[in-house]
Amino acid sequence: MRTRLYHARVLTMNPGQEPFMGEVWVQDDVIERVISETDSISLSEEKFDQQIDCMGNLLLPGFKNCHAHGPMTFLRSYADDLPLQEWLNEKIFPAEARLQEKDIYVLMQLAVLEYIRGGITTSFEMYFHPDMIARACIDMGYRVVLSGTVFGADSSQVSDAMKTLEKDYQTFHECHPLVDYRLGFHSEYSCCKELLKEIASLSHTLKAPVYMHNSETIREVEACRQRYGVTPVELMDQLGLFEYGGAGHHMVYTSENDREILKEKGIYVVTNPSSNLKLASGIAPVKEYIEKGITVAIGTDGPASNNNLNFFKEMYLTAALQKIKYNDAAAVTPIDVLAMATVNGANLLGLEKCNAIAPGKQADIILIDLLKPNMQPVNHLVNNLIYSGSNENVLMTMIAGKILYTNGQYHLTGNPLDIYEQANCIIRRIELTLENS
Repeated sequence: MRTRLYHARVLTMNPGQEPFMGEVWVQDDVIERVISETDSISLSEEKFDQQIDCMGNLLLPGFKNCHAHGPMTFLRSYADDLPLQEWLNEKIFPAEARLQEKDIYVLMQLAVLEYIRGGITTSFEMYFHPDMIARACIDMGYRVVLSGTVFGADSSQVSDAMKTLEKDYQTFHECHPLVDYRLGFHSEYSCCKELLKEIASLSHTLKAPVYMHNSETIREVEACRQRYGVTPVELMDQLGLFEYGGAGHHMVYTSENDREILKEKGIYVVTNPSSNLKLASGIAPVKEYIEKGITVAIGTDGPASNNNLNFFKEMYLTAALQKIKYNDAAAVTPIDVLAMATVNGANLLGLEKCNAIAPGKQADIILIDLLKPNMQPVNHLVNNLIYSGSNENVLMTMIAGKILYTNGQYHLTGNPLDIYEQANCIIRRIELTLENS
């Protein structure tokens, strides 16, 4: 399949390159050419399977959701208005314990519908049954990176947890053009020290980065200090978990020494502003991370704690909350936020092939409607995108050269209405079993 996207504003996200009028050619799953309107080209001998007039709208790399629990769609608005630990232990964990493996396939499909509707072309999924998540994403043509989510609070659980982590890594790492896998564990507070040491050892053997929830709440940080005399970041560093890079999800409460460690070890921070607000966890010091030279990406977290998977909301809040936190209207700039959502996110996931619009890169591209009232006048394109943009502005989502969504229509196998019905049946069944337990 050869596709021509023409008469577009193109924002490549290559360093220092401003938006320009031009076109993008795609051959199968790869960007073939990026052409400015000032370039001299001849179309007389070119053949395309489809040519799409972008009508002056904006092409840019798709958004990368760097922390998500997509199958938690079944818990959307199920356990609202609770602090993190009560929310997890009294509501989320009991409901998750009643999930069936086949449920994960349906629930991930529901998440993918929401992702591509909002211009998200890749997500980093930390959840159970990665085989079901991978299968759902492959069937829908969606790109996913899976994360280990092992935990074990006592030594009796270490062996099984490590067997799961090693097996999943061998099974899913680079297993499909649309699927990859990264080492990960739930958090310091859900893992005993022995398990953390074993994960670090595996990371060293594989020379692989590690990802985890980290420093999300004051309670988490203080409990770690009581257990070990150090912060979660300091503990991870001491145990060797940071030797090959990785990322911490949330990172709301970090010390100056923590930030020195993150910078030295090249650890990414994934900020999740909506979830951290809704669970009253706090506001991450994104401005300080940037000033320190720590790379930041953005995640939605799960739809149980967000409650949606809307990246425009996350981008807006990433910028706006820093203004309040630091009493500085220019604390974090819109172009910084857009880089977090695209380039930084791709690089964090090891998807450098998806971090820009350039020849040879993967064709994970979105088209933003600039002809809606909220995007006019075009005083500043990037500022409009971050401060004014919404899912309603997503005209097209292309992943690996295939158009999965255009202007309200999904181009997928399967009917979204069937997915909605199945998801509702899943949560009703779980509620019934909880009531009868």
